[in-house]
Amino acid sequence: MYDIAIVGGGPAGLTAAIYAVRANKKVLVLEAVACGGQIINTTKISNYPAAPGITGLEFGQTLQKQAEDLGVEIEFEEVEKIVDNKDYKLIKTEDDQYKAKCVILACGTEPRKLGLDNEDKFTGFGVSYCATCDGGFYKNRTVAVNGGGNTALEEAIYLSGLAEKVFLIHRRGEFRGSADLVEKVKSTPNIELILNANIVALNGDKKLESITLSHEGKTEELSIDGLFVSIGRIPKAKNIIDGLKLDTESYIKADEDCKTNIDGVFVAGDVRSKEVRQLVTATADGAVAATIALQYLTK
Repeated sequence: MYDIAIVGGGPAGLTAAIYAVRANKKVLVLEAVACGGQIINTTKISNYPAAPGITGLEFGQTLQKQAEDLGVEIEFEEVEKIVDNKDYKLIKTEDDQYKAKCVILACGTEPRKLGLDNEDKFTGFGVSYCATCDGGFYKNRTVAVNGGGNTALEEAIYLSGLAEKVFLIHRRGEFRGSADLVEKVKSTPNIELILNANIVALNGDKKLESITLSHEGKTEELSIDGLFVSIGRIPKAKNIIDGLKLDTESYIKADEDCKTNIDGVFVAGDVRSKEVRQLVTATADGAVAATIALQYLTK
């Protein structure tokens, strides 16, 4: 029996684990893929206090090592269901079951897909959701990035250092990202903006060869070697535990104390319903969730 089980090994989950294990609790972190969460895909972190210039991968690896050195147990398994048995929670994965007195949900988000035919077929064969993961496959080739937020802008800038040509496609006429990133994108010679455009088809045989755009009232085909989709993210909380209250976009409802509507279940990080989702707010959530969970255990 664990005192606290944490679903997700990103900044929120690992911060919560560090706070909990330092309070002499038995802590388990269950992570489906790799510790660090989506921050490991960031080439350079510039807005986290006292860590200017660190890469996302370095941040994630350092955080994981810190947690493990303190005694946090980390298992790489995807949680399929949590059952509330009142005095303990039963956490089910594909291969195992774990018991914990309370749970912190820090399961984060996953990339939003375009929802087009061939998208799943071409994933890994021309379609990607992570430039730092897959950009190296497109050195000196032609790629496109779809999106208008900070992540899309950062991915276009990153890819401009690898690819011969980068098309940045956005469905609106203005970007939602920060002004400094917008200016950098506009001043990068091999980035071409295609605004007020939507991708309506993915074309190819065994791999992506071109995309069809709806642009200014007409359709046109754009030949590319790779497409990086960066149109937002969706929470990974739906159906994880019966009775959990979610908002209209399926984020977990909780106030700043990180308490959900289920006794002994807490939430931290991007999966929580809130206004700002940044690295610093994720780690803050982790600290709060662990502190409130420790108070729950004491009671």
